[in-house]
Amino acid sequence: MSEFTIERASPSAPEAAALIARHVALMASQSPEESCHVLDGSGLDSPDVAFFLLRQAGPAIGMGALKTLSGGALELKSMHTLVEARGTGAGRAMLEFLLDHARNQGASGIYLETGSTDDFLPARRLYETYGFAECGPFEGYAEDPWSTFMTLDLRGAA
Repeated sequence: MSEFTIERASPSAPEAAALIARHVALMASQSPEESCHVLDGSGLDSPDVAFFLLRQAGPAIGMGALKTLSGGALELKSMHTLVEARGTGAGRAMLEFLLDHARNQGASGIYLETGSTDDFLPARRLYETYGFAECGPFEGYAEDPWSTFMTLDLRGAA
């Protein structure tokens, strides 16, 4: 298996835009519109969002982003690996990279919102493996049966 490379990227770059479009379409197919909190390219192309692409031997196969929240915390956004690259460790590599980036930025913690249905079970299990625990809604989110909210306290985490 080739090593992964992860780099900051512009969400408006053609390769990123294509990956984002696939992610948005998948999320829209798995949740009702009012419960779909995915950011499109314009939402990811914001000064308060750091957007990254993951590559393995060439083209981008995954992405992830961190959005600045109040109180020194960050929100994990747009974690996505192309379906044809799932099972390669790409999601795990991106999550580890984003956690390291958050720690290096001095973030107090990371929050995320993901789906509550079985479609999102692999993602929830991955987050739990890294110490994320369920929590209540945060920063503008509301209770929603389609959403699972999770957090990881980085102040004491290694």
